[in-house]
Amino acid sequence: MKVIVSGKNIDITEVLRDTVEAKISKLDKYFSEGAEAQATLSVEKYRQIIEVTIPINGAILRAEESSDDMYTSIDKVVDKLIRQLRKHKVKMQKGRSQFYETIRFENITQSDEEDDKYDPKIVKTKRFPIKPMSPEEAVLQMELIGHSFFVFANAETDEVNVVYKRKDGNYGLIEPDFE
Repeated sequence: MKVIVSGKNIDITEVLRDTVEAKISKLDKYFSEGAEAQATLSVEKYRQIIEVTIPINGAILRAEESSDDMYTSIDKVVDKLIRQLRKHKVKMQKGRSQFYETIRFENITQSDEEDDKYDPKIVKTKRFPIKPMSPEEAVLQMELIGHSFFVFANAETDEVNVVYKRKDGNYGLIEPDFE
């Protein structure tokens, strides 16, 4: 597995780079040749954060962990990725195996909490009128109703957009891109 290590607000030493590559390379047995992992290390005040993304044929396996020690964060993120693979093994195999040819399912053990009958269902549908507004007004509406996201019609583009609250306390805007 090819591991690309980058940093934000941190100097990536050779020892740190080698540690990240060695730990993430433990995931090699779960992927076919040519899999690539992107690891981004960052520091925010006293938090040592690592985010790992692994593209899997159109889907993305992603995990983020933080602690006061970067090496602890690295161990935790690898464990989290393994848990995600185990948890979603059945879902990924079920009728979709042609989309995930980069994953070696035979090396993923069954999760204890995994239910073979797991089949997610939509249990509620909600309809509401969409009023044209600016993204700033949508953020205000979202805060007023106490949600972490808000769907609205963008008055400037006449398209449906979503604003959401990010973990860092700022806001994000999702705009559709029809290609």
